[in-house]
Amino acid sequence: MSGTGRRGDDRILLAHGGGGELMRELISREILPALGGDSGAILADSALLGDLPPGRLAFTTDSYVVKPLFFPGGDIGRLAVSGTVNDLAVVGARARALSLSFILEEGFPLAAFRRVLASVGRTAKEAGAPVVTGDVKVVERGGADGLFINTAGVGVVPEGVRLGAERVEPGDAVLLSGPIGNHGVAVLSAREGIAFETTVESDVAPLGGLVTAVLAAGGASVHWMRDPTRGGLAATLAELAEDARVELTVLEERIPVAAGVRAACELLGLDPLVVANEGKLVAVLSADAAEAGLTALRRHRLGTQAALIGHVSGQGGGRVVLRTRAGGRRLVELPYGEELPRIC
Repeated sequence: MSGTGRRGDDRILLAHGGGGELMRELISREILPALGGDSGAILADSALLGDLPPGRLAFTTDSYVVKPLFFPGGDIGRLAVSGTVNDLAVVGARARALSLSFILEEGFPLAAFRRVLASVGRTAKEAGAPVVTGDVKVVERGGADGLFINTAGVGVVPEGVRLGAERVEPGDAVLLSGPIGNHGVAVLSAREGIAFETTVESDVAPLGGLVTAVLAAGGASVHWMRDPTRGGLAATLAELAEDARVELTVLEERIPVAAGVRAACELLGLDPLVVANEGKLVAVLSADAAEAGLTALRRHRLGTQAALIGHVSGQGGGRVVLRTRAGGRRLVELPYGEELPRIC
């Protein structure tokens, strides 16, 4: 018998979301094995997490509607796990458990669903964050554009870790873990069928290990962290300046941008600073810890091209000043809207 239905269907049926036998088969035969369980395990409507280590609880939730579902370097499954784990990581939390809910469109190919599930399983294992609960819903044809995913995550911030905009102060260094813009360009190229001379792959990845390395190197001198996703580096820096009520000075020549991304942005009229990322980290540390933090980033596989891109130049103002390659200055502002929709 192929597929999960008695009819040998190779596509998702409305009945797969109906709470009956077909849904149970979908969970036991497809979802649980892909997530590292077995067909006899139970993925319940809620999970008991047991004893958690000392520290503060962190919680996050997000939904993923990226188009297309598969793109160079990643897919919606890897994106959903990484995005949730990363939102925990940048507040200093170590992910302990994830929930995973699918909204599937009737007729969605079962083979594509299996690809997404396999990616979810690999990424959750890579992140050290098990999926412990979830849900499946199926809507009529045309109701979900194939597949949407909602995730939530619980993590624990270890004792002694304190990150927040209120800790940012003049003199602090601003570090970036690597080249920007890869994710946005990769998704856009797949969506529009644009072929570049060099294939640009998404940077989507869980950042927990990278964050742990920076915290181990910088300790209490690490003041703030964020992953620059929608709105890109520009949005992240602008929000930091406003929230911390400081002025940032950033050097354009120090911001790493891959040649393929730069060429694509020039062709499409995009500013790399506002293009989305899904595997990059911005960290603010005190000046005396900047070198140690930079070394820790560069020793990690996700931070080999890390750079010190600027510093907190003053109190108040809430603005970001970019020193351009040409020697001029311009303000980096929060983007008005999303230049590239359906990017995550």
